[in-house]
Amino acid sequence: MEDKKRKDKKELLRAIKFGLFSISAGVIEMGAFTLLETFTDWPYWPCYLIALVLSVIWNFTLNRQFTFQSANNIPVAMLKVAVFYAIFTPLSTVAGNYLAETCGWNDYLVTALNMGCNFVTEYLYDRFFVFGASIDTNSRAKKEEQK
Repeated sequence: MEDKKRKDKKELLRAIKFGLFSISAGVIEMGAFTLLETFTDWPYWPCYLIALVLSVIWNFTLNRQFTFQSANNIPVAMLKVAVFYAIFTPLSTVAGNYLAETCGWNDYLVTALNMGCNFVTEYLYDRFFVFGASIDTNSRAKKEEQK
């Protein structure tokens, strides 16, 4: 029973870390989006796409090292994340562009909705597919376990 409580606590902490790093990635995404939206006359989609790529790189790096503490092969993990975004990005870009440009929804609301969808789906994908078998295998995790 004690072991289950410890694992549950560890998973809750992992989800909180993911959330905090995702917030920081969201700040980067929204900041980049705002800069592009303000200082260019580009339509919604390139602003969103550039901002998304910047936040993904940030989020992947932090979550691999600190949240999932994975020692897995970086190129393989990045490829798995690229597969996720090969599906998520076109869907969210087309849907977002439709909502912003055709339906007249507020660009920031559309971006926030995309970010929320991304947060939930990426956590599940990363937790169970990208890092699932390699969670807590890096040197940081091993040091924590020895304490």
